[in-house]
Amino acid sequence: MTVNITKLPSGLTVITDTMPHLQTAALGVWAGVGGRDEKLDEHGISHLLEHMAFKGTTKRSAREIVEEIEAVGGDLNAATSSESTAYYARVMKNDVPLAIDVLSDILANPAFDAEELEREKNVIVQEIGAAMDTPDDLVFEHLSEIAYPDQALGRSLLGTPQTLSGFDRDKLHGYLQTHYHGPDMVVAAAGAVDHERVVDEVAQRFAGFNSSPAPKPAAASFGKGGSRVVRRDLEQAHLTLALDGLPQADPALFSLQVFTNILGGGMSSRLFQEVREKRGLCYSIYTFHAPYADTGFFGLYTGTDPNDAPEMMEVIVDQMNEAVETLTEAEIARAKAQMKAGLLMALESCSARAEQMARHILAYGRPLTVDELVARIDAVSVVSTRDAARGLLSRSRPAVVALGNGRGLDKAVSYAEGLAMPRAKALLH
Repeated sequence: MTVNITKLPSGLTVITDTMPHLQTAALGVWAGVGGRDEKLDEHGISHLLEHMAFKGTTKRSAREIVEEIEAVGGDLNAATSSESTAYYARVMKNDVPLAIDVLSDILANPAFDAEELEREKNVIVQEIGAAMDTPDDLVFEHLSEIAYPDQALGRSLLGTPQTLSGFDRDKLHGYLQTHYHGPDMVVAAAGAVDHERVVDEVAQRFAGFNSSPAPKPAAASFGKGGSRVVRRDLEQAHLTLALDGLPQADPALFSLQVFTNILGGGMSSRLFQEVREKRGLCYSIYTFHAPYADTGFFGLYTGTDPNDAPEMMEVIVDQMNEAVETLTEAEIARAKAQMKAGLLMALESCSARAEQMARHILAYGRPLTVDELVARIDAVSVVSTRDAARGLLSRSRPAVVALGNGRGLDKAVSYAEGLAMPRAKALLH
C-alpha cells in the first residue's frame, strides 16, 4: 500500500492509498462540517443537505446521477455526523474519473429543486418519526440533550419538523457556501487508484471552492449530568448512561478506549459476562467512546425487564467502580489485541481505508501510519488504563436516561449517582 498526499491551491487535501491487488476503488469527499456547526435555526440542515446531494444538479437530474454510477456497476452513498459529512462511491478502477465528476457535481452545482426539496423534507420527517418509534434511538436523543445541554452537539442530527419547514433553496446554498471550503475538505481514495490521475481530476473539478478556512463551531462542554425518566408503554426498560470522555488528540485516548472495551466492548467484557451470562438480566449491553475535536462522549446502553432495572443499574455501577481498581494484565492484553485486529482488518477494505485516511486528515492534519497506531495501542498499560478510568469517573456527574414503564425506572437512575466520583478523584492525586 502506498499513501500519497497533495494539497491543492484551494486548500483541499487529496489523499490516496494504492492497493494494487484490487480491481475496484472507494473514494469520497469528506467535509469537516456536521451537526455541531448548526445554529439553532439551522438544526438539521447538515443532514438535509446530504439528502439533497443526490436530488439533482444543474447538469444531471436525480435519476441521471444514480443511473450513471449504477450503469458501471458502482454505488453512491452519503452520511452525516456531528463533525463531518461524507459523500462517497465505490466503482471499478476505470470509472474513478466518473465518480469524481459526479461527486464534484453534486457539491459544486446542486439544483436544490423546490419540489425535490419539499419531498425530501417530508422523507426526513418520516425518518424522525421512525427514530421516535425506535426506543434505542430515542433514549440516546434524550441522553445527548442532558450530556450537552443547550448545545448543537446535544441536538439530533435529523432536526425537527419545525426546523425543516424553514429551510429553502437559499438557506441550503448559504449553508453550503459558508461551510464547504477547500481547507476543510478531503478527497480520499483507496484501492485501484493512481494518485496523480486522481489529483488532476480533483484539481479540475473542485477548483471553485472557497480557499479560506470555514468558521469553526463553538466549543463543546459536557454538562452537569443529571437524570431523566421517559415514560413509554414498552416491554423493556432501556437504560443509558454518559460520562465526559476525552477529545480526539488526548494522549490518554487509547487507554480510555482499552478500558471501554474491557468494561463493555464484547462478549468477554465484564458487563456482558456479569449481567448477561451470570445473571441473565439482558440480551444486549455495551459501552463505547466517541471522541470529538474538543470533548468526548462515553456511553453505555442496555435493555432489561422494568422490574430488573434497579438491579441492572446497581450491577453496572458496581462493575464500573470495581473495574477501575481490579483491571488485569490479561484483560488489557485482550482489549489491545481486539483493537489491533480491528485496525488491521479495516486495512483490507478499500472503503474503510478511504474513510480512515479522510478522518485522520480532518482530526490530525495528516494520516497516522499503521505503525504509529499500533505503537499507541502497545503503549497502553494497566497503570495508564486505570488512570484513564479514574479520570473518566472523576470528570463529571453521569447523565442517565431510562426509557420505558414501571416503578423501577426511578430507582434505577438514582443508582447511577453511586459512580465513585469523589473516590476516583482522590485516587488521581
